[in-house]
Amino acid sequence: MNTLILSVILVPIVEIYLFIKIGANIGAFNTILLIFATAFTGIVYARYEGLNTLKSGFSQMVKNELPAYEIISGAAIAFGAFLLIVPGFATDILGFLIIFPITRKLIFGRVSSKFKKKPTEKNNFIDGEFEDIEDDNDRKI
Repeated sequence: MNTLILSVILVPIVEIYLFIKIGANIGAFNTILLIFATAFTGIVYARYEGLNTLKSGFSQMVKNELPAYEIISGAAIAFGAFLLIVPGFATDILGFLIIFPITRKLIFGRVSSKFKKKPTEKNNFIDGEFEDIEDDNDRKI
């Protein structure tokens, strides 16, 4: 089954289950208040981290370097902020994990290690010989 379809089905089921369990323990009003508080806190912190990433990207560009990590980090922060806006506790936890710099670096390290090229024994050159042929020689093609 397609992962996107599976996640569209499973994420709301998990969120509803968590709403029911947490709401039974702390009450419905406190659960709703907690959802809004995590969304607000997450958005404010995502804005702060986004601005820090933007500053870091500009400083890399001033040094005439490609801000590759900052570009990927900015996209991850935007995705984390989206997860924090979506109501739910599981998405909030995942959003906070993506927004915090320490866990973001750990996630990037694990994901990037899967995409790194493994060294091979092959040489990237062709071995051959050449011979200079003069213009008046009959052997030229």
